[in-house]
Amino acid sequence: MEKKLKNKKGFGITEVLVSAVVLGLLYMAILHMQTGNREALLRIRGRDGAIEVAQQVIDSLNRIGIASIPDPTSAAAGDEHVQNGNYVWTWDPIQRSWERGSKVGGGQTTIAYTPTVTVSPTTEYTATNGSNLETVSHVYAKQVNVQVSWQFKGSRQSINMSTVIR
Repeated sequence: MEKKLKNKKGFGITEVLVSAVVLGLLYMAILHMQTGNREALLRIRGRDGAIEVAQQVIDSLNRIGIASIPDPTSAAAGDEHVQNGNYVWTWDPIQRSWERGSKVGGGQTTIAYTPTVTVSPTTEYTATNGSNLETVSHVYAKQVNVQVSWQFKGSRQSINMSTVIR
């Protein structure tokens, strides 16, 4: 019986300490990876919010109709909104908020998005009819580009959405 107890092998204190250090290093590496994933998630949420704002602006312009959307050909001479042959104006900032996480103290993130609308002149969407008395041109669609910009981690991010409003 005594012989059996002497042959019994197990882990020594050195092996246990080395395995504890290795597990601690692995745990720290996993925590570091999660921080990077959190930043990527915030960046994706910021971009998704910008896409939502751009679509909201385009929907608003669709609702008011093309007659209410100014363009460079109908702008008065010297209008400050005409830049490089385009009619450009900036909307008031639109804010979006969401929860940062389900953990206690996660808080809420709010981003202010600034949409800039550019209406470009185009002859592709103009119908011209003429008679002996007069020539009439009718614009039946306008090319609109919406650029939404926002601040993220000290740098300016932006997306562009373009559409034709009929």
